[in-house]
Amino acid sequence: MINTDQIKPDMPVVCSQDGQFATVDHMEGSDTIKLKKDKAGQHHYIPLTWVTSTEGGKVKVDRPGDQAMEEWSTSPPIL
Repeated sequence: MINTDQIKPDMPVVCSQDGQFATVDHMEGSDTIKLKKDKAGQHHYIPLTWVTSTEGGKVKVDRPGDQAMEEWSTSPPIL
């Protein structure tokens, strides 16, 4: 299980192939990561279930970057 206390603002978010595709803005609730705005000024959200590790000062997810960017959300989850 991932310790959300280890997920900090400005941490790089890397895909399963170790390429960075985003940067953490902050945790949104207990199970969603809000990402910093992209070049178009849009925030994105990824579920904590994607995260496989937070070692090395990076948030690593379980999928390739292209897939992650296709599947991320542009709005926070409805609670």
